[in-house]
Amino acid sequence: MAWQPDPAPLRQLSGFLKDSLSGHNKTAQKHAEEMLHEAKKSPDINNYLTYLFSSSQVPPELSYSPEEYHAVRSAAAVMLKNNIRTGYKTIPPASLALVRSSVPLALQDKNASIRSYAGNVITEIVSRGGILGWPEILPQLLAFVANDAGTVTPEAQEGAMAALAKVCEDNKKALDKDYGGQRPLSFIIPKLIEFTASDKPKIRSLALGSINVFIPQKPQALLGNLDTLLNCLFQLANDPSSDVRRQVCRAFVQIVEIRPDKILPHIEGLVDYMIAQQRKIEDEELACDAAEFWLTVGEHSELWQSLGPYLNKIIPVLLESMVYSEEDIAMLEGGADDAEEDDRIQDIKPKFATSKTARLTNGEDATESSPNGGYVKVGGPEEDDLDEGEIEEFDDDDDDANPEDRWNLRKCSAAALDVFATDFKNPVFETILPYLMTNLKHEEWPYREAAVLALGAVAEGCMAVVTPHLPELVPYLISLLSDPEPLVRQITCWTLGRYSAWGASLNTPALRAQFFEPMMEGILMKMLDSNKRVQEAGASAFAHLEEKAGASITPYCAPIIRQFVQCFEKYKDRNMFILYDCVQTLAEHVGHGLAQQELIDTLMPALINRWHRVSDQSRELFPLLECLSYVATALSESFAPFAQPVFVRCIRIIHQNLEEYIAAVNNPILDTPDKDFLITSLDLLSAIIQAVDEKQSAALVSGSHPSLFELLQFCMEDPENEVRQSSYALLGDCAKYVFPQLKPFLPALLPVLIKQLDLDAILDEQIEENFSVVNNACWSAGETSIQYGKGMEPYVPQLLSRYLEILSNPEVPKSVNENVAIALGRLCLENHAVMAPHILTFSEPFLKSISTVDYTIEKASAFKGFCLVVLDNPSAMEKDLARLFTAIARYKMEESYKTPLTADLQKLFQHTLDVYKSMTDINAFLASSVSPTDVSLLRTNFTL
Repeated sequence: MAWQPDPAPLRQLSGFLKDSLSGHNKTAQKHAEEMLHEAKKSPDINNYLTYLFSSSQVPPELSYSPEEYHAVRSAAAVMLKNNIRTGYKTIPPASLALVRSSVPLALQDKNASIRSYAGNVITEIVSRGGILGWPEILPQLLAFVANDAGTVTPEAQEGAMAALAKVCEDNKKALDKDYGGQRPLSFIIPKLIEFTASDKPKIRSLALGSINVFIPQKPQALLGNLDTLLNCLFQLANDPSSDVRRQVCRAFVQIVEIRPDKILPHIEGLVDYMIAQQRKIEDEELACDAAEFWLTVGEHSELWQSLGPYLNKIIPVLLESMVYSEEDIAMLEGGADDAEEDDRIQDIKPKFATSKTARLTNGEDATESSPNGGYVKVGGPEEDDLDEGEIEEFDDDDDDANPEDRWNLRKCSAAALDVFATDFKNPVFETILPYLMTNLKHEEWPYREAAVLALGAVAEGCMAVVTPHLPELVPYLISLLSDPEPLVRQITCWTLGRYSAWGASLNTPALRAQFFEPMMEGILMKMLDSNKRVQEAGASAFAHLEEKAGASITPYCAPIIRQFVQCFEKYKDRNMFILYDCVQTLAEHVGHGLAQQELIDTLMPALINRWHRVSDQSRELFPLLECLSYVATALSESFAPFAQPVFVRCIRIIHQNLEEYIAAVNNPILDTPDKDFLITSLDLLSAIIQAVDEKQSAALVSGSHPSLFELLQFCMEDPENEVRQSSYALLGDCAKYVFPQLKPFLPALLPVLIKQLDLDAILDEQIEENFSVVNNACWSAGETSIQYGKGMEPYVPQLLSRYLEILSNPEVPKSVNENVAIALGRLCLENHAVMAPHILTFSEPFLKSISTVDYTIEKASAFKGFCLVVLDNPSAMEKDLARLFTAIARYKMEESYKTPLTADLQKLFQHTLDVYKSMTDINAFLASSVSPTDVSLLRTNFTL
């Protein structure tokens, strides 16, 4: 007999599900959440959830209105999906069977949201259980959509197609795997192409959208049907449904990336088609998807030149698309003088910390700055991880409605113009010049604003041809900083920022005084504009100017910092984030030039005042901690008076965050803490330890409660890559600067580090950021090896094994191999006798990887360690002797004499050569095995 619910638990569970959505009664909602968490322990919980979700009519055991019952079903569906996501392997087989048999019934429900939830549950089961875990579902969904027998309702067809689309999106790679000689995509792709001819627009759109999911992967099933797909796209190009045409545009964009040769013969027709779609401004999403075509083709090396003959047709469309629409203007009205108004919560964008970038082989940090532009694209529809019907924490209608806060046609068009300027240069500027002359001084501000945007968009690509005009344009742009319309002032800040490289490059005092200083002062003044968005644009542009000016901005630090301090006093929460970026960019580029007492006395009270005002739970803490990291590095020992309270608070934040995380793991009802608190705190601790003198850093570490290294161990094992990445950066800095305090904890920390170097786990996860973690782990292992010396001996076998696994794997990036080679060489320094018997296993990969490393202290110390191993076992080097002699010959010594550790490298090389002179006829060997050029270098630098 089929499973049937017990009425009492069914009533109880349905009540809790209803109350869990009771936003007006927080007490009932909290109690319901706790009881639902307890209910998860019941082996039948998923049976009850499935019963409620899949029953379209109110069960006789319950007494709810249709609206109340719909809420119960929705909550049951979400809970069922989450249970499958978090505990699929623990669900009893009988329950899974019930779910699989019942959920497809919900695809036929009259309610669209219930059909959508059914698709979410189906997708989750396939994702967790694999294609073979439910082999019947794909044929079942395809049959529903096809409706060959004519027995499936239109709602069920659309529900099945939506579910299939979700399965495709979430299981792209799994669907293209071989299962007993068959790949699911081999029959899915032809069916999806077939479905694009459906008489239902929703099915046509979803089918084409599902195909678009697979195009970037270039599966054989799709490539083999590409001509058929192209024919379908041309047939659908003028489909009455804008949703379908939107997917057509996206498909052509995707095909550009994988088979540009298929696009090239049709480029003229596609130009006309995309122009026509882009001009359908009543559907901005369609117009924007069409504009994406220019971006993609313009960035494709094989295709961009094909657009040359059509620039006169395309660029006017881009320019007209860059003017604010009447609807946009209506949405933006009313914010003229709002600097004194407090920000709404939804206006304050969440700030996500960037982890300490991977340590490079030269010991410096890799940095990558995001350009502050008028059209930066952040995310997109394809990056949305939310299922239909689920709400994002920061989702807000006003935010989406604001054309300044989303990727739209205007920004996409400006970005395309930027790409064309980079591609074609002068012809683009010549094409827009009449437009600029007409519109830069237009009486109506939307046209004036769009012209300034266009001028900024071509800045980088057309700099050479625009430069002669800049002595006239820059003063005019500076005058527009006083334009009565805030949006004109806002875009003018951005455009001036784009031309700040020109101003910064002026090399005479007179020219700098005439152009660069007024440009800098104008942007700086707009940081205190009466409009908050102009403030933001001014701050962003000034950060860009700081990057372009670099150290040459140092003489202006005093007035810049005074302006920053006024901003700290005036800014509301939203703009405080970009202000931190201005401060840290100044610190990064001015460096120790910031360590003047007058500047410190001006800047630090403002930062410390903010430091006291921001709570440990505030998201503003992320950019503040990040900013302080840069400031501490720039001030170096001058940061000493501020170090102790900042250090203590970072320890407290890390401790609190770890405690909250452990609590959340043990109780899923609790929110998981944001890991950015950990990342930024770890990075700031690194910066302080490097900045202050040895005595103070030792005192700070010794006085930390709880112990820094006990906390660090937890962070080194954190599931988040970014946390581990910052943890290993801190570990390496501690090895360099506070080793006596670190040493007692190494027996606990080194096994964790060695575990991090498990290449199988890294490659299995296929996550690129994992390699950044490995980079930092190797760097910290190398720094520890230098300090710990023979204390590393117990770990040599495991470390050597891990290093060799990485060095011998072709999937590992070159930069990681270089860092591993350095760590390996440094391990040899004091453990060469233990490693000498194994030299045959690592000599070749070491020499290959170290050969591409720049000539730095890191390379010198690694090479010294390797030579010490060679001297302990010279006979084992026979097969790699030519490679060793070549490396010695090409070694550039001038950078090697900087520390006592590496000062004797030249003598060590000579000693190595002397050993082989005593063992063999070295001249005969060199003549037969080493290039004449390298032999000549050896004879020049060494005695043979």
